[in-house]
Amino acid sequence: MFAYESLDIWKLAIEYARTVYKVTDKFPKSEIYGLTNQLRRAAVSVSANIAEGSGASSLNDKLHYLDIAIKSALETTSETQIAFELNYLDETIRNQLYEEAEKIIRKIRSYKKFLKSDK
Repeated sequence: MFAYESLDIWKLAIEYARTVYKVTDKFPKSEIYGLTNQLRRAAVSVSANIAEGSGASSLNDKLHYLDIAIKSALETTSETQIAFELNYLDETIRNQLYEEAEKIIRKIRSYKKFLKSDK
């Protein structure tokens, strides 16, 4: 088992990506190379950067990857809003994805504070 696999933030990010995949599966097929792909890639990037950062040799490098994970989560919120405005998502699903992204971002920020204080 890799160290990142025990992190709650990584587990939440994996669950978030799974949810995004399920939701985007219902998007129009014309979006497969557009919004569907972009939203999925951003969602997967959250957990990928948490994992990649866990192997960093310096604290600054680790924090950098966590920042990228946050940015990817924020990217999904913008893409989710676009999907909502195009009527690909209803308001309930949009709000659920927003709340999940906010939770992940809060927890990553808390983890960053912990890492900085643990030097």
